[in-house]
Amino acid sequence: MEIFSYMEKYDYEQLVFCQDKQSGLKAIIAIHDTTLGPALGGTRMWTYASEEAAIEDALRLARGMTYKNAAAGLNLGGGKTVIIGDPRKDKNEEMFRAFGRYIQGLNGRYITAEDVGTTVADMDIIHEETDFVTGISPTFGSSGNPSPVTAFGVYRGMKAAAKEAFGSDSLEGKTVAVQGVGNVAYTLCKYLHEEGANLIVTDINKDAVNRAVNDFGAKAVDPNDIYGVECDIYAPCALGATVNDETIPQLKAKVIAGSANNQLKEPRHGDIIHELGIVYAPDYVINAGGVINVADELYGYNQERALKKVESLYDTIEKVIEIAKRDGIPTYQAADRLAEERIEKMRSSRSQFLQNGHHILSRRK
Repeated sequence: MEIFSYMEKYDYEQLVFCQDKQSGLKAIIAIHDTTLGPALGGTRMWTYASEEAAIEDALRLARGMTYKNAAAGLNLGGGKTVIIGDPRKDKNEEMFRAFGRYIQGLNGRYITAEDVGTTVADMDIIHEETDFVTGISPTFGSSGNPSPVTAFGVYRGMKAAAKEAFGSDSLEGKTVAVQGVGNVAYTLCKYLHEEGANLIVTDINKDAVNRAVNDFGAKAVDPNDIYGVECDIYAPCALGATVNDETIPQLKAKVIAGSANNQLKEPRHGDIIHELGIVYAPDYVINAGGVINVADELYGYNQERALKKVESLYDTIEKVIEIAKRDGIPTYQAADRLAEERIEKMRSSRSQFLQNGHHILSRRK
């Protein structure tokens, strides 16, 4: 892998390799873009097949966070960390404290949070060495479990997408097919049920399905049957890549809006559903409630302020739809354009400010 060529191609700023022999720490911090502010992105711990695979994952995820944070209206850039190791057996206190010291050494350029393979307890250990960490225990001023807030954002974004598809954002009487009924999706189902929506659910976890059936009167179907059910909205809330060549011909929904990451198996699937007239609420926009919530910790967490920001994901989805119409492109491309335009405006503003400052200094000379 030609690292500098890759970094240049996608305009990465920094790649940091962190090693601590005693604790076994092998971490890679990727900072993609800090135009809007410090890079915020979680720490993932995974058993990568190779060091190159770990580097590629860190870079890919960091760039994704730039777009997610920008589209969410946060004054934050994108970054990500991967720690090479098995989260079930390779963790220790020394590892996360050593990692915390590396973060501290970046002097605020990068702020971390929990991700796949890491926990609130791990973030608390990192917090022993640095303040540049979010998602810590509520006793330290954290926002706590992000799932309910993420669900609220998905609910708000779904209403905006429904308005585009059906002419009204009311979900009363609408049938929503929810794939996966984990922590986020369960709370989403609660919001939908309270508004009067009809729910069809599936999950490989039978207890999760039964809970939704009992609490919300949901209809349960087999995991393979969720794509073809008669519904108004398909909500992918578990696996990625569920919008693909096999599932698209089965879909009867007019809206796709859910909490799962990487819902499109390939970009071309976003083109296909666009051509079919399906309104797609881009995943990294609609599921940004969690990152908006933890980002509020940087100002001293205020739940009311955070929820108000998450509520505005309705407006963000509307902006994405506006850009898609303006430029004649699918919404997944419009989401990227929203993020890119915001970053470019800041770059231009900063450049103009520096130029003005240079002119003033030149005149003084």
